[in-house]
Amino acid sequence: MTLSIQSFFDAGTSTFTHVLDDGAGDCAVIDPVLGFDPHAGRTDPRPAEAVGAYLSARGLRLQWLLETHAHADHLSGAPWLQRRFGGTLAIGRGITQVQQAFRGIFHAEDMAADGSQFGRLFADGETFAIGRLQATALHVPGHTPADVAYRIADPEGGPDAVFVGDTLFMPDLGTARCDFPGGDAPTLFRSIRRLLALPPETALYLCHDYPPAGRTATCRTTVAEQRAANIHVRDGVDEAAFVERRQARDATLALPVLMLPSVQVNMRAGRLPPAEANGTAYLKIPVDRL
Repeated sequence: MTLSIQSFFDAGTSTFTHVLDDGAGDCAVIDPVLGFDPHAGRTDPRPAEAVGAYLSARGLRLQWLLETHAHADHLSGAPWLQRRFGGTLAIGRGITQVQQAFRGIFHAEDMAADGSQFGRLFADGETFAIGRLQATALHVPGHTPADVAYRIADPEGGPDAVFVGDTLFMPDLGTARCDFPGGDAPTLFRSIRRLLALPPETALYLCHDYPPAGRTATCRTTVAEQRAANIHVRDGVDEAAFVERRQARDATLALPVLMLPSVQVNMRAGRLPPAEANGTAYLKIPVDRL
């Protein structure tokens, strides 16, 4: 079979959410989005609603909500979907390092930093099933300590699909930044080379695209395309050259607009901090910490 993958693009955060189904009714949703207006402090369920409408229209059973990492540029829509469709929310075991790093920054002493907010923490190489599909979690740190990619085998021998999160972008854009707490450029280079050692025809599904003028947003590339043309990690670029270029680029980047709300929500598995006595949940702005 050709793997059934439907992708949704949230233009506000330049994020792709992917729905993968096994052809028999079971599915996984990868990196779902909940909209957020930072000016009004208001959440917007429309990105998650679009995914939910697709699940309902296809009659799909939501088995997994898979996060590739704790995103710093959008709030997770996983809890919204889970409340309506069920499913197990999963992420890599490295989420505990992210929680430990940011619990102090946000003074989130109420939050356990053990990953217990998630239904499943994947170890590197751990396998699991999405209906009749076989999946493997690959630990690919560097952007953050928690990053994982999900490799899905085609049961009829077609090319595998790998959902790579923020490790790679389209070849003309390069790779993810490494300057968040716990990020590391040499580690990202090794993680990416691990992905690019997969068969050339392997399909790579991205979490983001920021297309230049004249190109539409695109979420699918291949190992062969990345090895031939990625401006940061194509074949022939060694680790030292990558690290120098990546660190120089990171030094010029502002923090994502939604980083402060996103991280303190996503480290809690997409849930807001507990409401205070007046029934309202509050997000914090740490002053002069980042």
